[in-house]
Amino acid sequence: MGSIEPYETAAGRRYRVRYRKPDRSQTQKRGFRTKRDAEQYLATQEVAQMRGEWVDPRRSRVDVAIVAADWIAAQVHVKASTRSGYEYSLAKHILPRWGTTRVSDVSHGDVQRWATELSKTLGPSTLRQVVLVLGGIFKLAIRDGRLQSNPVADLRLPRITRDRRGYLTHEQVVELASQCGDYADLILTLAYTGLRWGELAALRRRSVDLQRNRIVVDEAVVDVRGELVWGTPKSHERRSVPVPQFLADRFIERVASRGQDDLIFTSALGVTMRNGNFRRRVFQPAVARCREADPTFPVITPHDLRHTAASLAVSAGAHVKAVQRMLGHASAAMTLDVYADLFDDDLNSVAAALGARALDAVAKMWPEDPVAPRTHA
Repeated sequence: MGSIEPYETAAGRRYRVRYRKPDRSQTQKRGFRTKRDAEQYLATQEVAQMRGEWVDPRRSRVDVAIVAADWIAAQVHVKASTRSGYEYSLAKHILPRWGTTRVSDVSHGDVQRWATELSKTLGPSTLRQVVLVLGGIFKLAIRDGRLQSNPVADLRLPRITRDRRGYLTHEQVVELASQCGDYADLILTLAYTGLRWGELAALRRRSVDLQRNRIVVDEAVVDVRGELVWGTPKSHERRSVPVPQFLADRFIERVASRGQDDLIFTSALGVTMRNGNFRRRVFQPAVARCREADPTFPVITPHDLRHTAASLAVSAGAHVKAVQRMLGHASAAMTLDVYADLFDDDLNSVAAALGARALDAVAKMWPEDPVAPRTHA
């Protein structure tokens, strides 16, 4: 398949390896100090070609920044907010360290040391987002025939620990709503429907069916670096969300003078609401006032009202599938994973139900004392 030839240089004898690539064209690699090194290199090339794992060295001599540009350009399937996060990870963390490094020169050990250093200043979730982007870049390099393996695979990263969620009670929801003044019904909507902020901000008159007490969620708006981007909900799927009667009554006032395409909730200036502005001007001061009156009141964000909606639904006896549909999760498994703590009481119910059904049968084993079975020696 190949040959090894010596040649002379000012620094002494060196060896050149000539071999054929899979397309039968010939290539070479020079500069081996010993014939043994040259033979080992030739052997690895032959084995890689037989296994279908051969990578053209010339295609590996490209900077990470070049592949990164191709990767981010291909992210046309993700939401604008997700793409913005990817771009931030690239600009802030990845390109400053790896941008001018050849993809073939990036080792697993180098990436592990870099990730470990980042973990000192980044939270586990943020770090995993950065690593996800870098891993995607190298996956593209592999698909393009530039690499054989991904140096980002199997990194050791800090575990993600979930903070205890601040679920509000019905009374706390009412207190928070009252502290938000003209936006009381907005708070109630978030807490009793589980809408995401972007879904609520994009809610239009035509999306509210007061005859059936339903909200049709088919649009969302996100603030991406100061620019409002309109699109489909996070799951890309249209869903119907139930509205409690007391809240439907409040919607009657909201929609009375609005056209079919008018937004339900707007800022004081009558424009699309932005999460950051609302949190700073209305929500956080309202939470602060609630905590002044009751120090045990949870420190929450508007998104936490989505968690509250799940909690109140479960406590009212809602089945996990119903909660899944209300929140727009991809599957019931996802709902159980996110809100596993809310379904702990179900385990007690299972034990109680099993005990009630089995009591008569088990009592026959210990007729003298069916309540407290004896221990046999």
